[in-house]
Amino acid sequence: MTNVAIIYYSSYGATHAMAERLAATAEKAGADVRLRHVRETAPAEVYEGQEAWKAHVDEISERPVASPDDIAWADVVVMGSPTRFGQVTSQLQSFIDTLGPYWSEGKLADKVYTAFTSTQTKHGGQETTLVALITLFAHLGGIVVAPGYTDPVKFADGNPYGASKVTGETSELDDTDRDALDHLVTRAIGVSEKLTA
Repeated sequence: MTNVAIIYYSSYGATHAMAERLAATAEKAGADVRLRHVRETAPAEVYEGQEAWKAHVDEISERPVASPDDIAWADVVVMGSPTRFGQVTSQLQSFIDTLGPYWSEGKLADKVYTAFTSTQTKHGGQETTLVALITLFAHLGGIVVAPGYTDPVKFADGNPYGASKVTGETSELDDTDRDALDHLVTRAIGVSEKLTA
């Protein structure tokens, strides 16, 4: 059985919906899955002033929070973040900044890593956010498994670096989103299984 850790941050719910789809698909593929969100680090007075953001914080408040142990446990790590000016969110970066002790002991190396993101607008920094995560994975000694154009869905979603969604005004996933996410996690699991066969 492949251990899959899906670690993400979501403000309004789109990246959360993507993470849930990834988890469901990985479980259907027979993986043992840990779905973990990173802690909200924005001040309460900031997110409480935005109804949708506060609603999402409340929705996930009782769900498991990511720790470095989740990455150490995993064979496959799927990491996701909305885009903030072409980079990952400060919340996800705060989590990344806790990985040093595990990194120094080599506990994060030799795993399959892949990534996903969302933006409100088309061309809103999706590729640079994914490349930032790929750079992180290289520093961890990870095996980066990008989707490339290995399935026809990649010509529909158009992103060879990972899975991405343009949210616009909705967090709802469409068929292309679901297909791209399914391909991303299935491919990552498949490569991990080949490496450990």
